[in-house]
Amino acid sequence: MDKKIEVDNLEMRLDTLESRIYGERRNKGGKPVKCTDSLSRIQVALANTANKRERVKILHKKIEDLLKYLDPQFTDHITVPDSMKLEFILAEEDFLLSQATLLEQVSSLQPLLDSNYIRDVPEHATKLQRLSQIHIKQQDQTEAQSLEVKKLFEEYNKMSGDYNGKNHPA
Repeated sequence: MDKKIEVDNLEMRLDTLESRIYGERRNKGGKPVKCTDSLSRIQVALANTANKRERVKILHKKIEDLLKYLDPQFTDHITVPDSMKLEFILAEEDFLLSQATLLEQVSSLQPLLDSNYIRDVPEHATKLQRLSQIHIKQQDQTEAQSLEVKKLFEEYNKMSGDYNGKNHPA
């Protein structure tokens, strides 16, 4: 049922488009001009023209070859012999084997990457940021407290030095 509604909707849109393009023009039979009729006539005319011309037929056959020649890898295929390609592969054998081993390790660790711990990282990141801010604040407080204690020790040392006989009458 949905497809019938879609088709009806499409036909209505096409009729609206044709009326906007062609207006009230009519064909020889008195029917309104249809875009699809015009397009099909043009396509048939182009096909007939192409089939009549030998050069166009040849060109159509050569399009695949042309696309092949335009491919950037085609020049590599022509200029590099198979023995040289084999040498390239053999020269990189150790690297390729190490990459294959690493890929197997990643594949075996894939379940860990899909775990809840990894999925919860953004939530933990916000908690960590909050804790970092608290830690920085506590470091500042500790530094201020350390300065205060140092100041008190200096005063104490001054007082105890004065009391131990430096400026004290004996």
